[in-house]
Amino acid sequence: MSVRNPLAGAPIRAARWSATHPWRAILGWLALVAVAVVLAAAVPTNTADDVDYREHESGRAAQWIDDAGMSDPLTENVLVTAGASGLDPARAEEAAAQLGREMAKVPGVEEAMAPVWSQDRSALLVAVRLAADHEETGEMTAVTDAVQEEYADLRIRQAGDLTIDEGINEQVEADLASAEGISLPVTLVLMLFAFGALIAAGIPVLLAASSVVVTIGITAPVSWLVPAEATVTSMIVLIGMAVGVDYSLFYLKREREERARGRSTLDAVEVAAETSGHSILVSGLAVVVAMSGLYVVGGVTFNSLATGAILVVAIAVLGSITVLPALLVTLGRWVDRPRVPGLWRLNRRIGRGGISRRLLAPVLRRPVVALALGGAVVVALAVPMLGMKVHSANLETLPDSIPQVVTARDMAKAFPLEGASAEVVVQADAADAARVRSALVGLDEAAARTGDFVAAGDAGIEVSDGGRTTVLDLAIPHEESDPRVDEAVELLRDELVPTALDGLDVEHAVGGGAAESYDSAHHLATYLPIVIGFVALLTMVMMGIAFRSVRLALVSSVLNLASVAVAFGMMTLVFQHGWFEGALDFTSPGFLIDWIPMIVLVILVGLSMDYHVFVLSRVREHVRRGLPARLAVEQGVTDTAGVVKSAAAVMVSVFAIFATLSMLEMKMMGVGLAVAILLDATLIRLVMLPAVLVLLGDRVWGRREVPGEQVVEPVPELAVSRQP
Repeated sequence: MSVRNPLAGAPIRAARWSATHPWRAILGWLALVAVAVVLAAAVPTNTADDVDYREHESGRAAQWIDDAGMSDPLTENVLVTAGASGLDPARAEEAAAQLGREMAKVPGVEEAMAPVWSQDRSALLVAVRLAADHEETGEMTAVTDAVQEEYADLRIRQAGDLTIDEGINEQVEADLASAEGISLPVTLVLMLFAFGALIAAGIPVLLAASSVVVTIGITAPVSWLVPAEATVTSMIVLIGMAVGVDYSLFYLKREREERARGRSTLDAVEVAAETSGHSILVSGLAVVVAMSGLYVVGGVTFNSLATGAILVVAIAVLGSITVLPALLVTLGRWVDRPRVPGLWRLNRRIGRGGISRRLLAPVLRRPVVALALGGAVVVALAVPMLGMKVHSANLETLPDSIPQVVTARDMAKAFPLEGASAEVVVQADAADAARVRSALVGLDEAAARTGDFVAAGDAGIEVSDGGRTTVLDLAIPHEESDPRVDEAVELLRDELVPTALDGLDVEHAVGGGAAESYDSAHHLATYLPIVIGFVALLTMVMMGIAFRSVRLALVSSVLNLASVAVAFGMMTLVFQHGWFEGALDFTSPGFLIDWIPMIVLVILVGLSMDYHVFVLSRVREHVRRGLPARLAVEQGVTDTAGVVKSAAAVMVSVFAIFATLSMLEMKMMGVGLAVAILLDATLIRLVMLPAVLVLLGDRVWGRREVPGEQVVEPVPELAVSRQP
């Protein structure tokens, strides 16, 4: 071997062992994939249920109701409205009566309630109460369809707890299937442009996909420690494909570069392990650090997403330092076969870095001007974030392509009790039940006088069998996303409830759908700056340790925060203020869905650190070889520009696909990440970062400039014998 010093660190030793025992490493990886597939099939996933999501005051209210056996049964509602020729009340009542009779015959239906007219007599509602644990809707929807066919002059539609969830799940599955179906071939095409050869292009995609498969298998047993959120698989696919492709891209590009310099395949793989392998480890830790910020927020959703993301990153790093070196040694120069003639020549020409060198030249000549102009663009795009508003997702944020959602909206308009509502839950001694009920009657009247609630009367109060728990259900006559709903919850909690229950020895909590949305949005808005600080601080510490430079750590954190600010600013412009509504096919809700900024923050910081670490590592290599700071920056940025562009192109393309999906959450995440990563990989990493490094000079690397003297420092991890 041509390496005089042993490889430093367990990850480097793993890469060396894999390179010298390739078939063992390959078979070991295949065995890991097989075990993961078996685990996924054999171990049921512990999916989070309603109890896991109960948090804050609204969660306490829901728990009291559940403990008292007062939880509302699942219901399905059928709405009867006018057809094309108008509404015949007699025909509508006849259809509603038939719906009730037929629904009562369906297994699992506990009771079909009597039809209820809306206040303006424009709609009839038939509520169908289901038995506990009943989750089948097929026969009920068949009844609805049959009655609609018989009464073609009316419009008869069904929506409820189960059918709305089914409609949303079907839409999400269709969106994700569409995104995956498009993103895989797009990624493969981009890899063909990056390498110009089929095998080299396929390796990053294959390794990333296998990392995702392994992670999904492992999450089945892990879910019994951290319950799995419904969207965790999407997070695993999103993060796994992004980092898996990036890591393989970094490693493979360096290995090819070293082979082009005349090294043997084994020597090239070892140099790649010592350089790109180290960068992969550092960037992997950066992603883990960023994702760990979700644990600060707490709750089953963020704990599950953080766990899934951290697992897939760890497995992608493992694959990059084990099976990837083994594959490269086994394939040798066959990794560059079969070549795609036009792409191969284009790739070789672009790989020389001429374009990047020409773009970088003015930045290096005028670093102050470049930094000022770049900063001005970032500030201009980030300023809108100062007015960013967040709110929980609701019926208004769901796409019209889900029929049940449109029906539910129409129900909420015709029957306010089917829209936003709050529940006042009171626990007291059974002996005080009468006094509590009397107080809640007064609360109902006082709430109605404010105009923010609909009087429920005595019928809106329910007492548990033991008399200890009393619940008042208050309807709110505003759309769920209306700011007045949050104001109503605050008024109820801060003034109306304490005043009504004053003097009673009771415990109380305000829950219900409106309170749950309020608590969630308030919690996330409170924790967002905390998580930003947590991620920025940990990233700064990690970068300081990795590069032994406080200045570089500070620069990295500031640039990461600049990228995050751009993402928040763009999401605010597009989704809160409605820019490009027509082009992106959505209707602005006037706010961002509350959990989106948090997720975009951690994903963006984690992914952008991939190529940030890669660029800095290459610059440091040149600094340690004795190049002056300006020349080291120029050479390092030029050397890595092609890889950075390829990695960013993959991520921007995938996220741009998400921006075309129907679910508003996916659009928000896609737009925020695509725009921010595009700007991050160009303006921030190829303009602002080089400008800052040039201005700081040798000091950023812990080396002082001495006039007339060139400082040359040895590179222990790169002590590879030079070949003539």
